[in-house]
Amino acid sequence: MHERTFRSALRSAGLNQYLLEMANIREQCSWVHTDMKGATEKAKALVYAAICRVKHHEELESVSVNMCPNVLIIGGGIAGMTAALELADAGNHVYLVEKNNHLGGNLARVDLTAPYLYSARDLLTERISRVMEHKKIKVFLNSTLRELKGFIGNFTALISGVNGNADKTSKPEVVEIGNVIVCTGYKEFDASRVVHYGYGKLPNVITSFELEKMIREGNIRTKEGKIPKYVAIIHCVGSRSQEFHSYCSRVCCMTALKYAHEIKSANPGCYISDIYIDMHAFGKGHEDFYRRSSEAKTLFLMYEKDDRPVIHKAEPKDNCEMLIEVNEKLSGEHIEIPADLVILMVGMEAREDSHEIARLVNISQDKEGWFIESHPKLEPVATTTDGVFIAGTCVAPKDIPDTVAQARAAAARILARIAKEKIEVDALFSEVNENLCSGCRLCNTLCPFSAIEFDEIKKQSHIISALCKGCGVCVAACPSAAIKGRHFTDMQVLSQLEGLLAV
Repeated sequence: MHERTFRSALRSAGLNQYLLEMANIREQCSWVHTDMKGATEKAKALVYAAICRVKHHEELESVSVNMCPNVLIIGGGIAGMTAALELADAGNHVYLVEKNNHLGGNLARVDLTAPYLYSARDLLTERISRVMEHKKIKVFLNSTLRELKGFIGNFTALISGVNGNADKTSKPEVVEIGNVIVCTGYKEFDASRVVHYGYGKLPNVITSFELEKMIREGNIRTKEGKIPKYVAIIHCVGSRSQEFHSYCSRVCCMTALKYAHEIKSANPGCYISDIYIDMHAFGKGHEDFYRRSSEAKTLFLMYEKDDRPVIHKAEPKDNCEMLIEVNEKLSGEHIEIPADLVILMVGMEAREDSHEIARLVNISQDKEGWFIESHPKLEPVATTTDGVFIAGTCVAPKDIPDTVAQARAAAARILARIAKEKIEVDALFSEVNENLCSGCRLCNTLCPFSAIEFDEIKKQSHIISALCKGCGVCVAACPSAAIKGRHFTDMQVLSQLEGLLAV
């Protein structure tokens, strides 16, 4: 992080920025050792090793590549459409690829948005209309990305399927682009995996998205067609669980309060129980929304995340469809709650096709399947592949404002690059010595960034400098010692080791 600052200082002084070596005695000595004398000796060794290494540094020059202004956006939800409009309004051609036959993503299934109860339909209608009518945006519906080749500023994408103006016999289309934004969204958790909630067995246990459909149709009723007198809303279904997903899905708490409001509005005599682990009212207007729900006489019951409620069918004498057993945390009491309709607040999880998307655009995923940003705080929309950005709920669960903010941030990063017309690529990449390369292709297989191509004519490997990150995997693996890592040559590394051992 700090190396960039010192490199900039060297450039300002008229020196080559790569004639620099850092001895990190703060994090590696003073912050981690209590033995002052030992830490001092270690600091001496690190400084001397840096001196030994920097004597062998070379004046390296960055590589400039042209920047194609066209942009590919994968995913036609609120994030994808927002980014597309930001880029297109600035005069750039945008290719928007959506695998479904309509734009809008998961937001198209929502009636009102929390906490201000704006109409999701109105929000989407305006966005979709602008996207479909924009002369700079080409929309591909029922389509997917099949292949992505190239590097930042010079990608080639193969899109298969049909676009908005084509028939189903359309051939795959190849487009030239400079940057990619992945906005593929999320999928809802399968509530049937939580057996003790009875989803799929008890007919009046439904998910949040099934309730959304009822609300849109103006028909909140049980399977028997009755207006429910008792409604229970259970939070964190699939989330905050060691068995399924340990993370919080962020939007469920406010959405549950929204449901309580909408059900009460449709049926003022209904009794609503809100059963939660923790109430996460973290955003603007959320705390006030929670207060209003409390004043509307919604019954709030808290439970431990390792002691989930249990739902079972009620007896005729209970005058309800189901009974919910809850060990209430605040009172310490075991409570039975009547319910005619139970709403499960299902969490968000990574899409099933996220692994294929990650492979195509060469980005990483965490253990849950979410795409990994280059740096969670400093580079929240960038990835380790230059020219590929991520935004929205394909990165992690988030609400609409955060999704829109990320989409605009990704678009802004790309606009800044397009404005330069050319972009400099770091000089820390590896090179193949053609006189030594035997064409074994071992490096092609091992490269984590797909930066190595094989020349079928020369029968030798070639490294694309704009894709290479200088990680050194190919350098270490090459049996012919034909690959050299710039700024990490054998002489530099061995001199540094000798310096460490000399003190």
